[in-house]
Amino acid sequence: MLAPAVQSQTAISLHVVPGLGEVREGDDLAQLLGDALEGSGLGLQTGDILTVAHKVVSKAEGRVRKLADVSPGPEAQFYAEKLSKDARKVQVVLDETTDVLRAFKHRGAEEGTLICEHRLGLISANAGVDESNTAQTGEAILLPENPDASAATLAEGLSARFGAVVGVVITDTFGRPWRLGQVNVAIGLAGVPATRSEIGGHDARGRPLKVTEPAFADELAAASGLLVGKAAQTPAVLFRGLAWDADTHTSGRHLIRAKAEDMFR
Repeated sequence: MLAPAVQSQTAISLHVVPGLGEVREGDDLAQLLGDALEGSGLGLQTGDILTVAHKVVSKAEGRVRKLADVSPGPEAQFYAEKLSKDARKVQVVLDETTDVLRAFKHRGAEEGTLICEHRLGLISANAGVDESNTAQTGEAILLPENPDASAATLAEGLSARFGAVVGVVITDTFGRPWRLGQVNVAIGLAGVPATRSEIGGHDARGRPLKVTEPAFADELAAASGLLVGKAAQTPAVLFRGLAWDADTHTSGRHLIRAKAEDMFR
């Protein structure tokens, strides 16, 4: 059994998982992560949570497209001209997209941006399609087909190997309305609750809490960004010492606001 979730804690520990190396299509990511955890002496204990940047998951699952194999259609050509983007990359973005919400290019920018609703319901720049950290130039990495299933596969494999009940969070980097910069957010979950409601509790002065619901999984993802670097090849971070209740019905989709409540569309 995991420790019961609590309102606050005084200390936890975060550890980069070193030694993972380059991940390729078909690799058993749970085994690679397990080897890295053992090799570093970290291992896994019941109650640990592992955050994993989606790119290594996507690579292992073959979610990579070669731009040379992409034939842009009329819509892609339109946006490519408007935004000074590679039409092939735009086509890859559109193939992952259910709706283009914004298309803009700031004055002086080399190329513009598409704000898209991904087929998973996530809203982000270019539908999460990214060319950084690809094995070769001319490739684009897509989000996992099913991030929750990817997280579950990792959690099951790692829990079995180490004999421990652990949680897994698959992360990606998003911008935020009205805020500069990017932070890591949770897009796939296994065991880890998406949010932790404090509704019905009380603040420090005894007043009832009516809407407080911290985005627990996003907080983990954002904290992992302090240790994960684009060039460091350290896509996994181990959280140890957190008190949390396992959620067998969790999903990254539970963090997506309903369209009727979305004020930014």
